[in-house]
Amino acid sequence: MHIGLIGYGEVGKIFAAGLSTKTGVARCAAWDLKFADARQQSAELAHASEQGVVACASMRELCESSNLVISAVTASNTMAVATEAAPFLAAGSVFLDLNSASPGTKQQCAAQVEARGAHYVEAGVMTSVPPYGIKVPMLLGGPHAGVLATQLKTWGLDVRAVSDKLGVASAIKMCRSVMIKGLEALVIESYATARAYGVEDHVLPTLAETFPSIDWDKQGAYFFSRVVQHGKRRAEEMREAANTVKEAGFAPLMTTATAAKQQWVADLAAQGLFKDLPKDASWQAFADRLPKA
Repeated sequence: MHIGLIGYGEVGKIFAAGLSTKTGVARCAAWDLKFADARQQSAELAHASEQGVVACASMRELCESSNLVISAVTASNTMAVATEAAPFLAAGSVFLDLNSASPGTKQQCAAQVEARGAHYVEAGVMTSVPPYGIKVPMLLGGPHAGVLATQLKTWGLDVRAVSDKLGVASAIKMCRSVMIKGLEALVIESYATARAYGVEDHVLPTLAETFPSIDWDKQGAYFFSRVVQHGKRRAEEMREAANTVKEAGFAPLMTTATAAKQQWVADLAAQGLFKDLPKDASWQAFADRLPKA
């Protein structure tokens, strides 16, 4: 097996490192725009070399030399990457799309890939990748999902083919994201407001009373930290979740608001508002940095 990763960010690095040592994997390669960026090139190429990952010089080189291509980019780039990669995919090769996108987007990507004689498989990555690595729970969909799931399971991946119909796995993922990312946005707004009024010591106990299985202080800190780190990516995912809601025929009122909240925090993070706070800072420390508009 010759594996090619499109996207060498957090997820791409994890999958490249985890798959490169598996039995039957002869080569693990990657392509990322950062490989051609003078500011980031040196560090990214050095990381790939240290992990035994071949850094390709172009999308074409990666696709033509791989029989399993894994797309691990941001949600907004899902369609663009599939469109760019499709002409270079070998007939019979598999294109595994890990990206958080709507069923409609995934179906459009599949049309591009399948037109070249390659096989498209969608994946719904059901939780955050870092704690699990390549064993993160994933749902696969499409006519070739079952065959790929069998192969991935031999490498220890936690995958399940849920449907031979494209869009089902993505629908499951996106509907879950409406709830989880929405909860993140609600926690940030609720906690920051409670903090501003000085009533957080009254509010959090009432949440614990209603939902006693959740450590609301600890969960709040985790939500703040993840949105500060990955708000941009989350906002993109929620815009795709909004597309999912619209494709089902509903107005994505809550989902659109969640995307806006995630983007707001991401923009503040990009401005350096939280730069000196550790990842494990308390939610109060994050909330105290939020500006009052």
